[in-house]
Amino acid sequence: MDFAALMSKEIGKAKGTDSSQKAKEQQPAKKYIRRGEEEAARIAAYNEEQERLRREREERMALKRKADDEEAERRRERELKKQKLAEESRKKREEEEVVKERERRKKLGLPELPPPGSGSDKEGTPGEGEKEDDISDEELAQKFRELEEPVCLFGESHNTRLRRYRRLVQRALTPKPKLSNGPIPTTLELVPEVEMKISQTIPKDNEGRKFLFRQLASYFNMVLSEWELALAKRDLAVRQSLQGRQAYNAMAQSRDNLKPLFKKLEKYDVDDKMLEPILEIVHKAQQRRYVDANDAYLRLSIGKAAWPIGVTMVGIHERSAREKLHQSDQQAHILSDEVTRKYLQSIKRCLSFAQVRWPPDDQLQIMG
Repeated sequence: MDFAALMSKEIGKAKGTDSSQKAKEQQPAKKYIRRGEEEAARIAAYNEEQERLRREREERMALKRKADDEEAERRRERELKKQKLAEESRKKREEEEVVKERERRKKLGLPELPPPGSGSDKEGTPGEGEKEDDISDEELAQKFRELEEPVCLFGESHNTRLRRYRRLVQRALTPKPKLSNGPIPTTLELVPEVEMKISQTIPKDNEGRKFLFRQLASYFNMVLSEWELALAKRDLAVRQSLQGRQAYNAMAQSRDNLKPLFKKLEKYDVDDKMLEPILEIVHKAQQRRYVDANDAYLRLSIGKAAWPIGVTMVGIHERSAREKLHQSDQQAHILSDEVTRKYLQSIKRCLSFAQVRWPPDDQLQIMG
């Protein structure tokens, strides 16, 4: 190909490019864009962005799952290795203990240890008297978890854990004390109504004291039962009214507040200074002398201590008989703690209901 042909070819290419550019420039530009096209372009861009985010999220989740699976596998391997090391250390420790025990017996001149399968060694292996089957460590751990007990205590061997599990099972199989029926369930055996007559003095013997606690629990359960029955017999409109709901709440609150007193009665752990006025209140309430019972309650709750009025200390000289303001035997028991205050107030509420349920013969014995 000669030089003239090459030049003509290049000139032709240049003319073709210029003509195409001129054709493009001659095309009229769009004066406006349709709203549908703009919305379609926006939706397409949004979908592309969401698809990109979804792919990135799936990739992150896949990486996270892979990392979690690897971590779980490493944790499983560590647990297996730890169990294996623990089992080996346990066996090694038991062998060392057996060797030490044999040396000790040899030094003291005692007979040799019996073989592991013939008798009971010092670790508590079941012998002839115990026909219990052995339990593996995994199964024993699962049983402890079901009983909500620690799987292994400090320095505890397999045999010791097995004995502890058997003790827990034996304790669970022992029958629990039966609770009595009533508003406040109690382990005390309730007495019939004919035996609820309470004396005002505290018995000296232990049996009489226990019977007295049974009488108190029976009396308060009877009063609460009658109170609950009387509230249940009301009309529906009265029960749903404000006063009706308040009366039921007072009964429920009294029942809950008397539970600490019942716990003390079950444990036979009531102080004589507290028991004596309670006996006086119940004794006079059973005789339908409610005014006298209320006076006993006031002596128990408010007390007989002098209430200081005015100035108690002037200058350097004490007031005469000032020490009587702090005598412990005249202080109010209701102010001692919150629990005591609550169940003493519940006794007063039971006393108020008792005079309505069992009205006195003498109208002067009705409390205001």
